[in-house]
Amino acid sequence: MKGELDEIDRTILIELQQDGAISNAELARRISLSPPAVHARIKRLEDLGYIQQYVAVLDREKLGYDMLCMVGVTLQRHQPEQIDRFHEEVRRMPEVMECHFLTGDFDYLLKVVVRNRKELERFLMDRLTRIPGVSRVSTSLVLGEIKYSLSLPLDQTE
Repeated sequence: MKGELDEIDRTILIELQQDGAISNAELARRISLSPPAVHARIKRLEDLGYIQQYVAVLDREKLGYDMLCMVGVTLQRHQPEQIDRFHEEVRRMPEVMECHFLTGDFDYLLKVVVRNRKELERFLMDRLTRIPGVSRVSTSLVLGEIKYSLSLPLDQTE
């Protein structure tokens, strides 16, 4: 990363993490660069894969998703076919916000959002536990989010 990014690139990334809808003109003003130069740098950062997508971050609770859950999943066997099938099934589940392959007590940790207890029950019993090879599921309800961030710490010194 160090070889491809200079301080201006890092500043652009920091600004875009804070406001992905910022105009090129406003971003150029903030970092004292011309709008065409900012546009060229952003295009380069996109082409290199540093910027993967632009999204609107929604308030899940205002949209009725009151339950945030962490679900640990263990598979029976770690055979490639079973793992691939699990990955395919989880990718198709809109309730799963994140899925991480782990070491430790569980093979996977899923971040799941549902509207209520009944939706959680349906998700667990009718969808997740029916994936072939799932042997154990442990669900924890999130009582409160202490820190939530989508920003990487790019402004930290190395």
